[in-house]
Amino acid sequence: MNGRKEILGIWTSENEGASFYASICSNLKNRGVTDIFVTCHDNLKGLGEAINAIFPKTKQQLCIVHQIHNSTKFVYYKDRKEICADLKKIYGAVNLDDAKYAKEEFREKWDKKYPSILRSWDTNWSELTTFFNYPEQIQHLIYTTNAVEAYHRMLRKFTKTKTIFPTDDSIRKGVFFSIKEVAKKWTVPVKDWAFAYSQIMIFFADRFAA
Repeated sequence: MNGRKEILGIWTSENEGASFYASICSNLKNRGVTDIFVTCHDNLKGLGEAINAIFPKTKQQLCIVHQIHNSTKFVYYKDRKEICADLKKIYGAVNLDDAKYAKEEFREKWDKKYPSILRSWDTNWSELTTFFNYPEQIQHLIYTTNAVEAYHRMLRKFTKTKTIFPTDDSIRKGVFFSIKEVAKKWTVPVKDWAFAYSQIMIFFADRFAA
């Protein structure tokens, strides 16, 4: 995100959908977010479209970890380890051309037995491989939502003791105070963050605020 202020937002809704995601993006823009370089998400319906409607320059990256989980959901246990290793050759490739080659090797090996796996990869290929467009030093920051998932797990540790919230405000307050507790443990920076940040500044130099 482009800007120097930390922006914390907590939104609640009975149902998630395109209109809800659009309202979040609009709220972020109204509060000072002027640009988002790349978003990584798990392909919730309408989310990508909502982001690009408000921040049209944003590139979409689908979470590789979610894709792997979905790809192996109906795979026989005895095949799972080998399939995960072969899928890693795709997203762990040096560049996009090598990733395409690894995908075709996977197709030859597994497509007859598990045709649904690459059907999903083919459909979402451009959004699954966005990270290949960026320097290697920041690719690991782009292709998975693991950091967000870990954050959610920490929040649940604080909120699991209270299973009923009478109002939306009580939900927001509960989450807010949980965030304050979780933040106390954020003492170690992301590995090699200073170097990764320098790469981000170089790659997106024309979009950084003056």
